[in-house]
Amino acid sequence: MGRYLTHRALMMIPVLLGTTFVIYAAVYALPGDPVQSLAGPGVVLPDSVAHAIRAHYHLDDPFLVQYGKYLLGLTHGDFGIDLAGNDVSTIISASWPVTVQLALTTWVIEGALGVLLGVVAAVKAGRFTDFAVLGGSTLVLGVPYFITAYIAQIVFGVNLGWLPVSGVTDGWPLSYVVPAACLALFGLPEIARLSRASVLENMHADYVDTAVAKGLSRTRILIRHVLRNSLVPVVSMLGVNLGYLLSGTILIEGIFNLPGLGYQIFHGVQQHNGPVVVGISTLLVLAFLLVNLAVDLLYGVLNPRIRLG
Repeated sequence: MGRYLTHRALMMIPVLLGTTFVIYAAVYALPGDPVQSLAGPGVVLPDSVAHAIRAHYHLDDPFLVQYGKYLLGLTHGDFGIDLAGNDVSTIISASWPVTVQLALTTWVIEGALGVLLGVVAAVKAGRFTDFAVLGGSTLVLGVPYFITAYIAQIVFGVNLGWLPVSGVTDGWPLSYVVPAACLALFGLPEIARLSRASVLENMHADYVDTAVAKGLSRTRILIRHVLRNSLVPVVSMLGVNLGYLLSGTILIEGIFNLPGLGYQIFHGVQQHNGPVVVGISTLLVLAFLLVNLAVDLLYGVLNPRIRLG
């Protein structure tokens, strides 16, 4: 186990370096002048002021020099200073609770509901319930979740007025229910289908026949034996989805005006605020890698037959 952890940790280093390089290069290549974006439209900065800003943020340095200075600061836990003079670490500390609450709420919804639907469909295989789950998941996959988000805002927020659909002033869970439900539609169909297939496969395993021969009830066999073995591939997908949720809530946070990390990236791109975009993106990539490492380690807990070399 120790060798496995060391190997995976070392593998994360080139992945992190590669992704940060790509992100930094993409931000560097964005069209427009970040200094002018900082000044605002229609404002012409004096050449001396613009030159001072560029010198302070090393904007005139070659790309590799800028990237090297960023990595050097990153090794000391310094995510940089944005173009408005704010510490990026401060922006992250103020924004990450919103993204984490949204991601975990979404994850619980898609995980609990997806597994439940998958198990029900497997138990009722070949019946109306099974066809309804499969057909409904196909229909949901065909509709982009951002379209569902706009519809949910109109229906639940404007027409019915049941739930807030903008900002986080109402706190958890009210401010997060609608955006989390819309975002859960992205992964719920896959979780339901995978749960169904895994449960069906294990229901025909030899150990199930042995349990039946011993006189165990169908419910006990399903919960204590079939479901546990069936969760191994489901946990893998849920772990990957959690990583995506932590790093992929930009659009939903923009639509619902949630001041999370994705919201900061969204506005950072608009304002050519490279330090914010690169700093937050680096943190999200690291979170994604750590979540996937945790999922790999969880395999051995759920299924002792799996050995980590």
